Amino acid sequence: MKISIIGTGYVGLVTGACIAETGIDVTCIDVDVQKIDNLRKGIIPIYEPGLEDIVKRNIEKQRLRFSTSIRENIDSCEAVFIAVGTPSGEDGSADIKHVLNAAKEIGQCMNNPMVIVTKSTVPIGTSHKVKSAVSEELKKRNANIDFSVASNPEFLKEGNAVEDFLRPARIIIGVEDDRAKNILLKIYRPFQLNGYRTIFMDIPSAELTKYAANCMLATKISFMNEMANLCELVGADINMVRQGIGSDPRIGNKFIYAGIGYGGSCFPKDVKALIKTADDLGYPLEIIKAVESVNKRQKEQLFHKIMKYFGNNLQDKRFGIWGLSFKPNTDDMREAPAEVIIKLLLREGAKIRAYDPAAMKEAEKKLGNSIEYATDSYDALVDANALILLTEWAEFRVLNFRVLEKLMKQKVIFDGRNIYDPAEVKENGFDYIGIGRKV
Repeated sequence: MKISIIGTGYVGLVTGACIAETGIDVTCIDVDVQKIDNLRKGIIPIYEPGLEDIVKRNIEKQRLRFSTSIRENIDSCEAVFIAVGTPSGEDGSADIKHVLNAAKEIGQCMNNPMVIVTKSTVPIGTSHKVKSAVSEELKKRNANIDFSVASNPEFLKEGNAVEDFLRPARIIIGVEDDRAKNILLKIYRPFQLNGYRTIFMDIPSAELTKYAANCMLATKISFMNEMANLCELVGADINMVRQGIGSDPRIGNKFIYAGIGYGGSCFPKDVKALIKTADDLGYPLEIIKAVESVNKRQKEQLFHKIMKYFGNNLQDKRFGIWGLSFKPNTDDMREAPAEVIIKLLLREGAKIRAYDPAAMKEAEKKLGNSIEYATDSYDALVDANALILLTEWAEFRVLNFRVLEKLMKQKVIFDGRNIYDPAEVKENGFDYIGIGRKV
């Protein structure tokens, strides 16, 4: 079986590599010549655990190829996946021009029946726009080639994407005919051997499922951050509240951790896009709008705590920051709370020395020489007035208080992810400030 995937970003590359792992012949296509040249050499453009190994292995076995040409790589394909970017527009809507451009090019050069699968996260109705775009191009060629469209949204967690794809909790597929259903069943059958569910539905429902899932998860995060802020006002501890509500199986213990807000490439973009879609239909999503508002505010909460602790004067204060990516096990800084907090601190005259296990290059792109970049976590704390934990990487979880005491100018820790035990921190002579914690 042969398939092609248009787009070698986060979704396209993981999808292509993991499908190739099952023995299917996969070609990943991108307009970025340098990226394709690097991928052919096994150089991965993103940090994602396990991805480099699976890419290199399937290149060596000649099951995974990379190209810049759609025309040369869709003949004989049973399916072509569109996995290009859909960035947020100024009004919050998802920009689908790259999706439609890919669809047009498919229509211009396809020569055999196939299923065209929308893998990118797209507004409801996009797959039908893809169908129209392909049909228009075929009509211009006077080509009578049968094809189907399908929606197959991804549910990959950054930092765990390879595992998520190989062992999915569920596979959502929107189809409009049996041909699309049968071909996609053939592609995904190897991933069902352990009993994971493939759920077929109509195309609009599949498109909406992706947005609904991410908005529900974002809602849980913003809800817990609201509760954390309330805890501080009433003298409660959000970790105890979390344990209490998480023990209810109707609620569960996932995504109910308080912190400094969500970021990344999915939640912020998808929340905005669903809000815009509903507004355009005359049905404002009040809960989802509140989720976004709370998240914007939450990204600044730790900054206000820092300001209060230092008497609203951060001029020439030095802060060691641990964590820059929006979450552990990725180098992604898109919409990262760390960027918001750092810029606020810099505005007040603070000096920043930061460390992240994977996101240092991304930080340099975004922040330039406005901050210093440490060689390791403890190097970031030399002469620091405070340690500020912003991303809960595993290597930050255990503190060496003896080293901290020698390096730091003041003994205070701001824990933006509530990973430290306040009692232990205080026993070692440090002040502790977390999110919604009773100290």
